[in-house]
Amino acid sequence: MVVRTIANFDLRQIAESGQCFRMAEISLPGELRCGADTAWRVISGGRMLCAAQRGSRVWFCCDEDEFPYWEEYFDLGTDYGAYIASIDEKDGYLRAAAGFGGGIRILKQDVWEMIITFVISQQKTIPNIRALVEALCWEYGTRMEGYYAFPAPEQLDAASLDELRKLKLGYRAGYIKRICGDVRRGALDLKLLRQMNYPSAMAYLQGFYGIGAKVANCVCLFGLHHVEAFPVDTWIRKILMREYACRCGEAALARIPQARRCEYLVERYFDRYDGYAGVMQQYLFYYERMGGTVTR
Repeated sequence: MVVRTIANFDLRQIAESGQCFRMAEISLPGELRCGADTAWRVISGGRMLCAAQRGSRVWFCCDEDEFPYWEEYFDLGTDYGAYIASIDEKDGYLRAAAGFGGGIRILKQDVWEMIITFVISQQKTIPNIRALVEALCWEYGTRMEGYYAFPAPEQLDAASLDELRKLKLGYRAGYIKRICGDVRRGALDLKLLRQMNYPSAMAYLQGFYGIGAKVANCVCLFGLHHVEAFPVDTWIRKILMREYACRCGEAALARIPQARRCEYLVERYFDRYDGYAGVMQQYLFYYERMGGTVTR
């Protein structure tokens, strides 16, 4: 058991932030019932962790020699308080979002798992994504003690297109089958991808079938830990057009082609968070998704 006091860290907020799909709330272990008030099971990289929390006190149910993996996974070496303190004082909406979801951290997850997960995520709700990811793990992942690991490329590639469709993946089954083949042939080189900077990774990923800008940005942010990435999905698009478009004036916005307006608004209002705009994206996403009160 490893116990730490951690500022700006909330297991529930992380689990519900839309970046990971293998965190599940569980009953408190007996030894923690007098201390913690919530506990979560986390599966990542062929490992499983039980983590519990009360306030800023966090219990990691692992040995000291296993803890460095989870310390890296949860990005515990980064000062998220400094990110929050840097928010433009005039941006009341973002400040409210950070106050609401200030326990979120950008996890350092496996890039292969993130590619498949966010290909699955297209036009799907978070509960549906969780269910589909678990179905893939159950059918094709390695059986571990009490759980199934995320399937490796060769394990997933063994599935036929029809078998993937039977898991209710819809059109995403074709994307997954093609991507698995690209990895097996070496066309999609995961080792090379891990070495790329953000612009190079974005360009590289979008060269593969089924991976557009939004999925590529999610892979960069949550799988490669390029914290400058700023994925724009339905939730973020809604925020940008409702909260930020009005700030630049109708005349200025009218000069921007409609297809580029969200990109323009991200550049105008979030480029100031150079190197960590993705943290701000997560605050916005969580605040909107959880129904936070709008405060300008």
